[in-house]
Amino acid sequence: MQEQLAPASIVFVPPVAVNNQADPYSWWQYIAGANWRHPEGPGSSIKNREHHPVVHVAFEDAEAYAQWLGKQLPYEHEWERAARGGLNNTEYAWGEELHPCGRMMANTFQGEFPHHNTLQDGYERTSPIGVFPANGYGLVDMIGNVWEWTSDWYNNNHAEPSSGAGCYDGAETAREASIAPNSQHGSMPRKVVKGGSFLCAPSYCRRYRPAARMAQGIDTSTCHMGFRCVVRVEAR
Repeated sequence: MQEQLAPASIVFVPPVAVNNQADPYSWWQYIAGANWRHPEGPGSSIKNREHHPVVHVAFEDAEAYAQWLGKQLPYEHEWERAARGGLNNTEYAWGEELHPCGRMMANTFQGEFPHHNTLQDGYERTSPIGVFPANGYGLVDMIGNVWEWTSDWYNNNHAEPSSGAGCYDGAETAREASIAPNSQHGSMPRKVVKGGSFLCAPSYCRRYRPAARMAQGIDTSTCHMGFRCVVRVEAR
């Protein structure tokens, strides 16, 4: 029981052979000592990864850091608009092809997920910020590399810009509604995360699209979860 109280986080550990893709526990491991300084657990470090995105950050960690900077985490609709870079009707943030003319546009998983990554993009895990092309707004790594927290509570539909996030009653209702029904993982509220990560693959999922979204429990940190901050300018 005592070992369950040790600080830990979730790390991707690829299986050595083909497995059942319906069983994510075959590639996720809860590793004691894994944190942002030790992304793969004890013995790993961020040496030579100073320009990579920070990972193993739960929602409250990301929110606290943003507030410390005098910034915020983006709403889902803000994040998606920024990721599209002005291309509002395309499949991907850069157009209609995943790899236009064979060019890697983001850090994703190539090959047969989860056991065989061909590393066509040059990276097995996270990549330095900005090594892939910026979008039409000059933003980098909106797609792939790491998932990013948003401030919206998860529901089955995209959050509307007028979601009432600033109203206590509305926010509390949305928080309760975000909890997965009949979940074996308890009653943990969930936030929307966007962008996909270095683990998104055509052979398993296609969440490297701007429209894609996922629910993440606010208590959970992983090796492919990060965040970015925004500054909102009040209209005059």
